[in-house]
Amino acid sequence: MRILFMGTPDFALLSLKALCEQSGHKICGVITQPDKPRGRGYALMPPPVKAYALQKGIPVYQPDTLRGEKFDTLLNRLDPELIAVVAFGKILPLNVIDYPKYGCINVHGSLLPEYRGAAPMQRAIIDGKSVTGVTIMYMAEGLDTGDMLLKRELPINENDNFEDIHDGLGNIGAEALLDVIDMISEGKAVRIPQDDSLSTYAKKITKEDCLIDFSKDARTVHNLIRGLSPIPLAITHTPNGKLLKVIEARICDESKEHTNIGEVISIDDGIEIACAKGSVRLLRVLPEGKARMSASDFIRGRGISIGDILS
Repeated sequence: MRILFMGTPDFALLSLKALCEQSGHKICGVITQPDKPRGRGYALMPPPVKAYALQKGIPVYQPDTLRGEKFDTLLNRLDPELIAVVAFGKILPLNVIDYPKYGCINVHGSLLPEYRGAAPMQRAIIDGKSVTGVTIMYMAEGLDTGDMLLKRELPINENDNFEDIHDGLGNIGAEALLDVIDMISEGKAVRIPQDDSLSTYAKKITKEDCLIDFSKDARTVHNLIRGLSPIPLAITHTPNGKLLKVIEARICDESKEHTNIGEVISIDDGIEIACAKGSVRLLRVLPEGKARMSASDFIRGRGISIGDILS
């Protein structure tokens, strides 16, 4: 089949690599987001998918819009029989979804219909789920509402963070995508409608979502921290009002109730903070204006002391 790939970040790159290196199909082109400024010099940097595609000699296109005559002309010229979409970053219009002979399929980072939307991996961790997965589905006009083709599960361990789950799902998503493409090419694909009554929505992470609330129980706080690590990171404030981002933590206790919420109760092997129920130990932090460091280094630099309140 002639396959058009649409994707942008590292999560999508894993699927594109699998298609190029393990499938026997032709990648007729790659559609990705425009280059973005990064770093201190704000130099324009290509998305990971673009850099890899150019190395492989695959034509790359970065249209401002997927609507209109200009993109329709490109689509007709590429003439894909199947479109594979992985973390592209925009909702596809019907003129794209309906074009290919064998449909438009998507790799989504959740076990649909749970966690439709922009941040399924982070939300699953924050909500304390013990398992997540990927779903390969046909794309439809709604948000992640199309018929499913294949699901693959991935356990979420107690201390897994967003990076762990992102990389794990990226790998199994790439494998599942290859399996689904084989099913489609062999005429064995079976559509499984989603049960909309079981759907949940994983909204985009906002700055407000990153604020640590120590009036919650220790596990809830721990889940927030790991669900936002290594980016964008959960945040709190030291007594002098400075921002303190938390990279890594562990649960110390889950039973003891505290009234001194947010207080530093120990600085042995990290920074132990009292939650409404239980406590968490901060292991790695990012203080305002400084580099990432261990909590022990932060303590030695007199960044925090027993009795301080984080808020």
